[in-house]
Amino acid sequence: MTDVVIASFNVHAGVDGWGRPHDVLAACRSLDADVLVLQEVWTPEGADSVVAAVAAELGYSVRTEVIGRGRLLGPRPGADDRWGPGPGLGRLRTFRLQRRPDTADPDRRIGSLPYERGSWGVAVLSRLPVLGSSTLDLGKLPLDRARRVALVVQVETGSGPLTVVGTHMSHLTDGSPLQFLRLRRALPSATGPAVLVGDMNIWGPPLSHFLPGWRRAVRGRTWPAWRPLAQPDHILVTPAVGVVRGEVVRVGGSDHWPVRARLTLD
Repeated sequence: MTDVVIASFNVHAGVDGWGRPHDVLAACRSLDADVLVLQEVWTPEGADSVVAAVAAELGYSVRTEVIGRGRLLGPRPGADDRWGPGPGLGRLRTFRLQRRPDTADPDRRIGSLPYERGSWGVAVLSRLPVLGSSTLDLGKLPLDRARRVALVVQVETGSGPLTVVGTHMSHLTDGSPLQFLRLRRALPSATGPAVLVGDMNIWGPPLSHFLPGWRRAVRGRTWPAWRPLAQPDHILVTPAVGVVRGEVVRVGGSDHWPVRARLTLD
């Protein structure tokens, strides 16, 4: 029997609601997962993303996929000790995904705030040997600014291969049930050992309805981090995978808390 630790963390482009960087590397180190799925990974134009630093420092191999492009604002003036400005403070999103190619001003400013161009995506990091990987295209919904995908990575464990699927789904109000139907049809058979991981942008009961045969390994509120009300972040397993422990981990400076599960394979 082999234990495998799987974790998922929506890093919110590595910044808080004011645009201040938070320590993604420290949070990933604390999670200490064999396979780690990250969402909302920001890669500045012409530079490496924080995922490269995490992989180099913590000994992971990486599979990534860009699902959107846009702009990340610099830190806003007047920031206080809250995660971000409230509605009464003229809240402005720290990153914006583009519906069409960016033709904004060459000074790279929105109002008085500087910004950088870059890409936004999902990544699967593994300390276990990777046997193969592929990408499932889940399509782009008309109301969503991102093309959604699922990264399928086969890793080697002491008990044989394990399939890990990492994703970041559209919101329910954007029409995500259509994508869940595509995902369900493309997922590996529930008869073998597999794990589905990511920010599903939906809470547990409807998720279980969309994905029969898969069970939730973690139950707990993850969003928003300063006062969690819901669980959009999930780890699901097939019947061939045992669950030793599932937990919400209160680390990092994102608006999501990560989730982590210790799993067993015969």
